[in-house]
Amino acid sequence: MDLDLDAATIAFRDEARDWLRSNLPDRRLASFDTAEGFAEHREWEARLADARWSVVSWPSEFGGRDASLLEWVLFEEEYYAAGAPLRVNQNGIFMLAPTLFSHGTEEQQRRILPKMARSEEVWAQAWSEPEAGSDIAALRSTATRTEGGWLLNGQKTWSSRAAFADHAFGLFRSDPASTRHKGLTYFMADLRADGVTVRPIPQLDGEPGFAEIFFDDVFVSDVDVIGAVGEGWKVAMTTANNERGLSLRSPGRFLAAADRLVDEWSRHGRPREFADRVADAWIGARAYQLYTFGTVTRLAEGGQLGPESSVNKLFWSHLDVALHETALDLLGPESEVDDWSGGWLFSLAGPIYGGTDQIQRTTVAERLLGLPRGDR
Repeated sequence: MDLDLDAATIAFRDEARDWLRSNLPDRRLASFDTAEGFAEHREWEARLADARWSVVSWPSEFGGRDASLLEWVLFEEEYYAAGAPLRVNQNGIFMLAPTLFSHGTEEQQRRILPKMARSEEVWAQAWSEPEAGSDIAALRSTATRTEGGWLLNGQKTWSSRAAFADHAFGLFRSDPASTRHKGLTYFMADLRADGVTVRPIPQLDGEPGFAEIFFDDVFVSDVDVIGAVGEGWKVAMTTANNERGLSLRSPGRFLAAADRLVDEWSRHGRPREFADRVADAWIGARAYQLYTFGTVTRLAEGGQLGPESSVNKLFWSHLDVALHETALDLLGPESEVDDWSGGWLFSLAGPIYGGTDQIQRTTVAERLLGLPRGDR
């Protein structure tokens, strides 16, 4: 791609930078893993949406700006550089929305996307189960046909944002005779419907960043099925490929952290023993930026996200860990009183969420390198 931005793209980036500079909250919002913080982040999302910065790459009819993917990448860079609040509806905006654009009906898009853009409705993931973590195909939750829809039964766990979210999306086995990837259907469900029980899971800090969701004969209408019945695995791969390959972790997140690390290294007298690690982190963030420019160019030319997303996910998740560990070693006890220690703890989850390293490496080995399929 041409790395020289045209005038229109520069104007878009500058407008985003100016708006963020003028509209950031005057204090840090409470954690969105608390009821108070969740409400504050909803308000921030509504403010973003009022100025049409919430979902810039979406069509304007759904609250976006019809921006290109390149402009979205640049907006993300400005967003993280400004230190703007984390996105409470990231499961919806960055995972479910791309799925609806690829597999949803026009009715689903009109009904769901505008409320998602304003975070009037916040979405949680309902993927993992007690015996089916990253190996989602081993799931046991079921969907049984009934008049006008389906009855969902089963248990989901490690559901991000579910403690306070409004809806969830996930896979259920709709063909009881099927196994593994076949006979699965992709559903959306109201977390306040009869038969739904949400049980928060306290983290080490006591905040419920996750929850268990129990489905007990929960009715879901046919209009809340995404894609064809029994073809849920195909739909789910769209969600997973976007999560791993582009939308969930944009380069802006790592560029901002790498620049901050360089600043810390300079502030501490540029110690030589950390020079290589700081340089590696900065180069890694820039390399991810350039790789992403290539990805959005390929998508703009009609390409699709595929199993190469697993390489991407392995790269950014380990870059995040290395970057934060360098900061902790550089700062020593000082890191305990700023955001670095919290960022490091969160980075440790990167090689787990969105599919563990083992799942990603298996995908790379079998689907990209063509190595023999392992035993399951």
